[in-house]
Amino acid sequence: MKSVIATIKIALRTLLRNKLRTALTALGIIIGVGTIIAMLGIGNGAKAQVEAQVASLGQNVIMVYPGSSSSGSGVRLGYGSSVTLTVEDAQAIDREISDAVAVSPELYSYTQVVAGSQNWKTKLYGEAPEFFQIRQWPLAEGEIFTDTDVRGATKVAVIGQTTAQQLFGEESPIGKTIRVQNVPFTVLGLLVPKGFSVKGHDQDNILIVPYTSALNRLMGKNATLYGINIEASEDADLARVQNQIRELLRQRHRLTSSKEDDFFVRSQQEIGETATATARTMTLLLAAVAGISLIVGGVGIMNIMLVSVTERTREIGIRMAVGARGRDILRQFLIEAFTLSSLGGTLGILLGVAASRLFAALGQWPSVISPASVIIAFLFSAAVGLFFGFYPAKKAARLNPIEALRYE
Repeated sequence: MKSVIATIKIALRTLLRNKLRTALTALGIIIGVGTIIAMLGIGNGAKAQVEAQVASLGQNVIMVYPGSSSSGSGVRLGYGSSVTLTVEDAQAIDREISDAVAVSPELYSYTQVVAGSQNWKTKLYGEAPEFFQIRQWPLAEGEIFTDTDVRGATKVAVIGQTTAQQLFGEESPIGKTIRVQNVPFTVLGLLVPKGFSVKGHDQDNILIVPYTSALNRLMGKNATLYGINIEASEDADLARVQNQIRELLRQRHRLTSSKEDDFFVRSQQEIGETATATARTMTLLLAAVAGISLIVGGVGIMNIMLVSVTERTREIGIRMAVGARGRDILRQFLIEAFTLSSLGGTLGILLGVAASRLFAALGQWPSVISPASVIIAFLFSAAVGLFFGFYPAKKAARLNPIEALRYE
């Protein structure tokens, strides 16, 4: 134990004797670790942001959209081009799928809205009252429309924060009148802000009316559904519920086994997995790029240690002559390499945290640094130091004492 402590003291004294060289050698590790921490922070922040945006869709949400249609010449027009989904489909899902606890048929258009002297283009949705439960979207003030409003196609609306800000400024929109395609609607409620969606769309630029009002007063009774939103019960198997919905709609649309679905069903879980997989890939790519700089720092350690072995050949010979063994020399050089890399790793972590917070502040981009990433980065930097320091240490330990003493 005493020999180990003595070796550590010698190694530290040697590093302190060449402060500039030590600092420059550690710089590669500092930059490498700092880059890894910063990149992981940015990547994890992006992943957390995507997960929050997916969570804003609600819990256990299943969405049904129209499928693809074909033109007379056989050109396939892509998803959403068919006109097969109806309000009756949504009502059948609500009635026959036991695990569907909330269902809302959905109509959509992008329209100009006027309030007094102000106007604004916003996303118009026709929904059932269950939409707010499905999306878990509470109100900042006011109230939502009811089933009575749906039955009577009442001219009432709930609006998002962006729409309210553009039309009414800082005033409360509750009870105010807005005109949609020259039809007056009374604002009943103001939604809490949700920010941007996974696709980068402003979720708060929105106007929601009863779907019957959208059909009868704005879009025409022949308008087709944009989709159907469904919330499954908490203990439901989403894949099983999706299959039940698919089978029900195939029966209703009289599709034989040889025909493809004229709709498609997706769950929030699928959307979340796709989005987070993309964010995870980006994080791994950033970490890999940053890891290259850390390896370059390790090569720098090897280079300097080899130079150090050459410069200290006579010193190594003297130590061996007075009783030092090969493993003592090996241990000394490994301790020097470990000290360089671990010190660089510690400073790199501090640099990475500071850089990550700076990027987050300047770019309005979230940054999440987990304790696990800090520990992994430190251990990786220490391992790089030992790995690249082993060859110079082994070379020093194998020196012939007599030749080392003769070295000038």
